[in-house]
Amino acid sequence: MTPADLSLTVLHAVRRAVDDGALRVDVPPTVKVERARPGGVGEYASNVALTLSRSAGRTALDIAGILEERLRDTPGLQAVDVTGPGFLNFTLRPDAGGELVRAVREAGDAYGSGTALAGVTVRFADLTESRALLVTETVVRLLRSQGADAGFAQGADAGFAQGADAGLGQDQPAQHEPAREETGQPARDATPQRIHVHPGPYEPRSLGVDAARWALLRAAPQDRPLDGPPLLVQHERNPLFRVRYAHSRVRRLLDNAAQLGFGPAYETPVHAPELLGVLGDHPVVLLTAARHRAPDRVARHLEATADALLAFQHTVLPLGDEKPSAAHRSRLALAEAAGTVLAGGLSVLGISAPERI
Repeated sequence: MTPADLSLTVLHAVRRAVDDGALRVDVPPTVKVERARPGGVGEYASNVALTLSRSAGRTALDIAGILEERLRDTPGLQAVDVTGPGFLNFTLRPDAGGELVRAVREAGDAYGSGTALAGVTVRFADLTESRALLVTETVVRLLRSQGADAGFAQGADAGFAQGADAGLGQDQPAQHEPAREETGQPARDATPQRIHVHPGPYEPRSLGVDAARWALLRAAPQDRPLDGPPLLVQHERNPLFRVRYAHSRVRRLLDNAAQLGFGPAYETPVHAPELLGVLGDHPVVLLTAARHRAPDRVARHLEATADALLAFQHTVLPLGDEKPSAAHRSRLALAEAAGTVLAGGLSVLGISAPERI
């Protein structure tokens, strides 16, 4: 990990802290990272917590602790320490990419699931409006993926039993009560929640299930759904197409590699900070989306993952007379992990991940 890579990583941590409400500051355009000075630890250090403390109205040590929590499991970092009045110090790992790829391979489509919300019970009111039902069904799936006991009140899981897709195209009044955050304690007798959604008229039947779900889930619940027809265009300007195409590209890379006589195996470090970064962020994104009842965060993260993969894909296979090497096997393993994350994320949103487009 270079200083430039590390600077981007810390900037992403600041952005995540702002997104999930832990910090209230304007995200800086860049974060300065430099060699650790005497008294520090590790190879690099950043004073970003000190620079944000005044605008955040908090001590630099508080901010450094918030950022350390979001950086400690970053691929490529062996340790993150807070020193002095709030400096972040970084010890680099020789290669953390292999650990990340192995974690994705072992978990498969369930990569990112966890138990952070175990013991939390959330019940949602019965719904009839199509978008409210679809968003709530997806939030329930997200909450369950993080260990929560989530479902619908009274006869529970009507949305799962019928499938929210069956109601796409209905035009009935939306619910407007905002969802409340879980407290971390069991809430089995709590009043059922409703998720606030934009009630504007929308007719997604002509789009097909996948495009309709993306149109309704990619926009934040309180915002208008995306315009549907552009989601049917098979072009890189269409974000849904990019995400599904990126997944299909991984399948083609695996097939082409097999024809060349090699398969995925992470054997040597791969320099792909953007791709490793978004794959490492995936568990945090799922947890944050569950906590904030915001499936649109998952969709945005899938777009970022697809973009990083599509930029990386050209390095995977041997070129010309080049023979397959450990580097190619390692790059293929990383690409395979990205495909797994894309498929798993699309599954959370109830959208298919075709092997060919």
